[in-house]
Amino acid sequence: MTETKIIAEKELQENMPTGWQYDEKSMSIKRDFEFLNFSNAWGFMTQVAMRAEGMNHHPEWSNTYNKVSISLTTHEQKAVTNRDIDLASFINSLVD
Repeated sequence: MTETKIIAEKELQENMPTGWQYDEKSMSIKRDFEFLNFSNAWGFMTQVAMRAEGMNHHPEWSNTYNKVSISLTTHEQKAVTNRDIDLASFINSLVD
C-alpha cells in the first residue's frame, strides 16, 4: 500500500483534479456530477465503489436521481492526502 501523504493547501490548489473544489471547513475536496438518468448515476457510483473498496478509502457521497455529490478526505489524517487525489483522479477518468 502506498504511504499516505498529507497534501499542503498550496500544493493542493496547484494540483487539484479538474472540477474538484477544496472545502476548508471540512478539510475535503468535493465535486458534483450530473448524469442522464438514475441508472447512469448508479453505474458510476458502482465503479467508484469498486475502486474505493480496493483502496480501502471510501467517499462520503449522496445520490438523488441523476445527481451524485462526492466529498473526499482522509479521516485518520483529518486532511486531504494523496489517497484522496488518487481517488478523485480515478473518478474524473470515468466522466471527463
